[in-house]
Order: sequence, then C-alpha cells, then structure tokens
Amino acid sequence: MEETQILYRIFIRFATALGVLNGLSLKDAKGLITLNFKGHTFEDEAKVIINKIDKDEHDRIEQLLDETILICDELGSNRDYITLVKILKNIGNSISDGHDQNEYKYTNSLIERFEKEIELVNKKIPPPPLFNMVMESRSLLEWTSIYCLYPFIPKRIKGEGRPVLLIPPYLGDDTSTQFVRKYLTSLGFKTYKWELGFNMVKSHYIPRLEEKLADIYQEHQKKVSIVGWSGGGIFAKIMANRHPDQIEQILTIGSPIWGVMDMKTPVYGLMEFFRGKSLKERNERFLAELEPVPKVPVTCIYTKTDGLVPWKHCIEASSFRKDIKNIEVFGSHSGMGANASVLLVTANMLSANIQGKKIRDVGSNIERYLYPNFWNKARRVFNSKKSIAQVVK
Repeated sequence: MEETQILYRIFIRFATALGVLNGLSLKDAKGLITLNFKGHTFEDEAKVIINKIDKDEHDRIEQLLDETILICDELGSNRDYITLVKILKNIGNSISDGHDQNEYKYTNSLIERFEKEIELVNKKIPPPPLFNMVMESRSLLEWTSIYCLYPFIPKRIKGEGRPVLLIPPYLGDDTSTQFVRKYLTSLGFKTYKWELGFNMVKSHYIPRLEEKLADIYQEHQKKVSIVGWSGGGIFAKIMANRHPDQIEQILTIGSPIWGVMDMKTPVYGLMEFFRGKSLKERNERFLAELEPVPKVPVTCIYTKTDGLVPWKHCIEASSFRKDIKNIEVFGSHSGMGANASVLLVTANMLSANIQGKKIRDVGSNIERYLYPNFWNKARRVFNSKKSIAQVVK
C-alpha cells in the first residue's frame, strides 16, 4: 500500500497539473480528478491526496510526467497501470470536449507519451524463476491427492442450473477439467465441455466456440459463465470481448490474459514446435483481442509459484472496475485443475457474481486455510503483536 501511495501521489499531481494547464482552476482540476477516481479501488486514499494539493504545478508538467513514469518503472510491471491511462484519457476528453482538437495537441501528446511508456514498462515481466519451474513436478501430488481431498471439499453453494462452459488448458482436453466440472455439477450448475479435442490455442477454434456459446444461451435463455484454465482462459476473454450480451462472467485459472505477445515463458518453444511458426507471427491479430478489458465480471485465479506462466500476466486490472477480482491460491500451474482451493474459489465467485454479491476474502473456517491471503493477514497480525510485546518489555 505504501508503494501505491507513492505512485498515486505523483500521478495525481501530474493529472491535476494537466487540468490547470488547459485552463481549469486548481479547484476545478481537483474536482475533475476526484470524479475520475469514483469507484476506484483506492478512491478514499486518492481523495486524501487530492485534498492536500494546494499549489499550481502546471509549469512543471514535463517533470511530473517523467517522475510518474520513473516510479512506475521502478515499481515494476503492473496491469493496473491501464487504469491510470484511462483516467488521463477521461480527463483529456473532458477538457477538450466540444473544442477544436488542434488546441489540445500538446495535452494529447503528454497522454500518448504516458500510455506508450506504460506499455514499455509492462513488457518487462520476467519469466518464472527456475525454482518455480522445477516445482511444477508437485502437480503429480496435486492430481493424486485430489481423489482423497474431493469428498471433504465443502458444498455450500447452490448453482441453480446456471450454465457454465469449461475450456481446458493448452495441450489439454475435457479430461483436464473433470474435477472442476464434477464439483460444479455437484453444486447444481449445468456444466458444458468444450468438445474440441486437445486445445492447441489456435484461432480456428473461435467460430465453433461462438456457435457452442449461442446454442447454450439459446437453450437456457440465460447468459453463460465461462471458466478457462491456462490457454482456455485466453478463449474465455476473447469470447467475453466479442459477445458480452451472451456471457454472464468469465473466470480464468492461471491464464495469460494480457501482454501475451511479449510474454516470457518456457512453454513458448513447445508451442512454436507444434505450430511450425512463431506464436507472434501466426496469432498477432488473435492475441490482440486479449488486451481490452471485458465488459462482464472477471475473476482471475493465479498462483505466484506458477512455473510455466509469469503470474503477472494472469491477473486483470482490479482497479479498472469493482467487478474485477484477482484471487491468489497455493499450487503449481499444471495442478490447478486438481487444486481444492481453485474449486472453491471457482464455485464461490460464479455464485457471487450471478447473485450480485461480494465474495469474502476467504470462505468458511475450513476453507480459509487454503488461501495465501489468510496467511499474509495472520503474518501481519503476528508481527504487529510481536512489535507491541517488544515495546511493552
């Protein structure tokens, strides 16, 4: 949170200066920034920062832009930076609306420069560390142990017959999603296989997926939820961008859903071997459809110990909208289809989004031990108590 405040302090000063540069009073510029942070994850924190601004800095606009970009670069790649780009574009549009656009060339150039620099920052995500790649072998244990764990996984959610289409990972078929489907079916969801054989993540699957989606939608007369694991999440997001009117929500599991054109992963070589062409050359237009944020609820399940896909590519910009959630679990990439916490999060989020409710950070007392968020909180509480004890002594 401290790092985020550092970034937002300088960004808000830059955005305010941009407003003043274009003729707004300091008060009006601050009001415009406040309006654009409405509904943002850090809305309250942003208001505090905005209220503290008491001087005009438009004469330092270039310096403020450079400082903002520098901090973004130092903090490292982050999908949430696209929310900052969106805020700047909204400010620019609000200022120039109804006026001659030639008068705002300088303002637009500043915004375009920020957007391009952010794109460069977000291309610097490193591949998974060697340790994570080696630890992918634990997926054998995950797939074996699920047979023992499955009977004890809580079944509190009621699916009420809502349709869910499941898409398998790269090189996987419907067998890969058998436990997720079995669990969702046991809760009352109506699950559908993808039925297109092994998923090679090729664009020619899309017409058949579109047809399948239309058939399911027609059968139920209800919007369809899509769950995609790894490469399957790529199709889930593309379908959501193409057909938001037929899709209730998407849920991705360890899926690279943005920046794939520049993604560094050990499976790239394998993908190129199977296809005979480089991934970039063959699917550039196909993968470009991944970049926009879908207009439907999005839940991204990821693990920071992923050994095949850089985890930062597997999360969406949660600050973009309130119905975008990123949930971390423990486990390997290859074992996510047999991960008890993945099953629980999938069911909980499908139900919560359908009902328009918020999901708690963790589930019941039994479930909470499966989530890294619980252990992080426990660690903070422990350290806090430890510090207090030291002060008392």
